[in-house]
Amino acid sequence: MKAYLQRIGRSLMLPVATLPVAALFMGIGYWIDPSGWGGNNILAAFLIKAGGTILDNLGILFAVGLAYGMSKDKDGAAALAGLVAFLTPMTLVNSQAVALFTKVDVEKVNVAFGAINNKNVFIGILAGLVAAAMYNRFSGVKLPMALSFFSGKRAVPIVTAGLMAIISALLIFIWPPVYNALVAFGEMISSMGPLGAGLYGFFNRLLIPTGLHHALNNVFWFNLAGIDDIGKFWASEGTKGITGMYQAGFFPVMMFGLPAGALAIYQCAKPEKKKVTASLMVAAAFASFFTGVTEPLEFSFMFVAWPLYVVHAALTGISMFIAAAFHWTAGFNFSAGFIDFFLSLRVPIANKPYMLIVLGIIMAVIYYVTFMFVIKKFNLMTPGREEDDDEATEDIDQFVASGDDKFAAIANQIYNALGGAANVTAIDNCTTRLRLQVKDTGSVDQGKIKRTGMPGVKVIDGNNIQVIVGTEVQFVADEMTRLHHGGAKPTNTVIKEAASVKTASKKQDIFAISDGTVKDITLVSDDVFSQKMMGEGFAVTPTDDAVFTPVAGVITSVFPTKHAVGIKADNGLEILVHMGIDTVSLKGEPFTVFVTEGQQVGHGQMLAKMDLAKITASGKDTDIMVVCTNSNELAKLEVSSQISQANDVIGTITSK
Repeated sequence: MKAYLQRIGRSLMLPVATLPVAALFMGIGYWIDPSGWGGNNILAAFLIKAGGTILDNLGILFAVGLAYGMSKDKDGAAALAGLVAFLTPMTLVNSQAVALFTKVDVEKVNVAFGAINNKNVFIGILAGLVAAAMYNRFSGVKLPMALSFFSGKRAVPIVTAGLMAIISALLIFIWPPVYNALVAFGEMISSMGPLGAGLYGFFNRLLIPTGLHHALNNVFWFNLAGIDDIGKFWASEGTKGITGMYQAGFFPVMMFGLPAGALAIYQCAKPEKKKVTASLMVAAAFASFFTGVTEPLEFSFMFVAWPLYVVHAALTGISMFIAAAFHWTAGFNFSAGFIDFFLSLRVPIANKPYMLIVLGIIMAVIYYVTFMFVIKKFNLMTPGREEDDDEATEDIDQFVASGDDKFAAIANQIYNALGGAANVTAIDNCTTRLRLQVKDTGSVDQGKIKRTGMPGVKVIDGNNIQVIVGTEVQFVADEMTRLHHGGAKPTNTVIKEAASVKTASKKQDIFAISDGTVKDITLVSDDVFSQKMMGEGFAVTPTDDAVFTPVAGVITSVFPTKHAVGIKADNGLEILVHMGIDTVSLKGEPFTVFVTEGQQVGHGQMLAKMDLAKITASGKDTDIMVVCTNSNELAKLEVSSQISQANDVIGTITSK
């Protein structure tokens, strides 16, 4: 469940990233024309409508984004299914449709159905998850010849529409009682004074993922139960210090608390992910402060760190309670951001509104300290802290398969050992290993995988497993993806070693790759290298930025992230030079590579430069690993312990 929620959170980042600019457009437009909302100013109208393009269609964005992000291979067909899944209840469960089904006037239809609209994020999330599940299940289905046109991905929107029609029918009966119960709950707590305001603030935030917070909003903000807090405030009617109590407490949270929480999330991010996290947090915090649009921030951690979201809801309730208890009031038309706060200052019924700034500063400190504590104490996967996501950022379909039968045979053997389509749920890879999701790692035949010649198998948990392949992993991953889409054929083939060397035994000098100190490979902090899953080798802790070729030969691969280079020595031995630990996540920024694939190089030739200061600042180890990836051809490896000059011979390799 934890991994599933984290996948939901990551998938939501795509639609959430569109929200800050939309909030900014709408907020500026409302600031230009606060009374007419564009009716009195064409620029304001344009900006408000531009922002509404996004904010008025959150449900659609979440449905499409989730369906795409949760699909097994990030295919556009899944996104289309997400759109179909969302449009189905929008058509079947709106007020007009229900009026048609029940043979009553639209005006008499339960007001609950008015909440089924394009803004409903609950329906959007539900539709996206259903569409992704249907895609993952049916995108590879083969129908009989007569229906073959509808096979595979074409079947997904059809199946999705059918299932969502059933869910829509259930919503017709389920939605009104739930909605009405929340309205009744709101009416009950409305008589509880400041405590009621606090409870309302708590449940208002807590219900946002379901879209049912609108039921409570209708009780307190509008005239559903006679409170009409927004209408009375802006008309300056009611009781000073009371009218506005269901709005005021949101200002300290949206203007100060959540931006401070965003700072905590940024500071808790991994060093290599701080830059990306900062871009999201700054934009989201600004939208929250300036316009009061909190969705970009809240949805960034709502699912991946739901306990933190509950804490946020509780702090919102506390802010609402304090503001109501001291009768500090202000109001909003759009949301509780700086724009509305500034405009509400001139409303006569506002009471001590500047005290909300004092409360906001206090709430900022509380949010920052609380978020820092909760995130670190419970190791919550807030943005920038995701597990095993740093090396899995490239889609498999971006790689080009070699077409060699060797890779197809290896992929088929591994795929069958994993349990085939019945067990494999997702295929991904980093620079040297397959990253696989399965239904049950206990069903995987690890021995069969190892018999293919793979250097190692690493079980992460009950659903995640990694297979160490080596520098040619992209080709194996691509072939496995094709098998997964079309179905693997059973095989009893025994995979032979891929790169046997038929030359006579001879020695290969190893030249120093950098100034520094040689380190035993078993002492490096990456267990893939330290456990020799990639092969025999050694490491160097460099003291200089320059990296040189350890052997003469041909450059076989230069990774896109520039942190690793493959060399095939003249005697057939395959050498991997891997610069730094986990530096793939740095996207090549600290590295400058001076060679290209297919280039003939001599020993001691300049291979690359690595910015040691930048790597260290990002929290990564600078150790350079030199590994013989076809260690089966290695008869002997001898390496000295010191390097004095970059071109020194520091050891020898004896090939079989």
